[in-house]
Amino acid sequence: MTAVKHGRFVARRMTAVEQFRAEKKAWRLVQLLVGLVGYGTALTFLVGSSLGASAWAVLAEGLSVRSGMSFGLATSLTAVVVLLCWIPLRELPGLGTVLNVVLVGAAADVAAVFVPAPTSLPQQIGYLLLGVLMLTFFDAVYLGARFGSGPRDGLMTGAVRLSGKPIWLVRTAIELVVLVAGWLLGGTVGLGTVLIALAMGPLVQQFLRFTTVRLKSDG
Repeated sequence: MTAVKHGRFVARRMTAVEQFRAEKKAWRLVQLLVGLVGYGTALTFLVGSSLGASAWAVLAEGLSVRSGMSFGLATSLTAVVVLLCWIPLRELPGLGTVLNVVLVGAAADVAAVFVPAPTSLPQQIGYLLLGVLMLTFFDAVYLGARFGSGPRDGLMTGAVRLSGKPIWLVRTAIELVVLVAGWLLGGTVGLGTVLIALAMGPLVQQFLRFTTVRLKSDG
């Protein structure tokens, strides 16, 4: 089966050549771009809420605090480093892998210019909830385009294929490890951070059921 089966399997692996030869290319390219830009924008809402960003955003923020680089640049550089972890997982890169490194951080920086800072607790909570929904939905949107996982999601898809464990369990474990690392570096952690770490896996798993593009070659 192409998408998630009983919460344990992700879409079958395809090489970069197979990804480009597969049908529905135009639709999948648009879906990929929308997903990546939406994902980056979601990070800005989460950071802006000040109630706790995603685990990866906490890590990027911590690196930004330590080094002085922008949040977007720290996000992109982190993605490059994470790619090295793909080697033992035998994860296959694609166009989505490259564009993830380039667009997510850039989208976060651009969105930060236009998204106003919340002025009350209700607005902060609204930013947090919107950010969680956007982050998980757009994550599934770009993954469902099947042009290869981004660096962070490649850890999830590779670990799911290797271990056979459910998506929600693998993703939650990764999020918690990254969260602790980001917190130790000085990233902002709040109740929202814990919410994101626990909700990310289950929500992505559910959204993937509807966003994964089905191909004839899936059988």
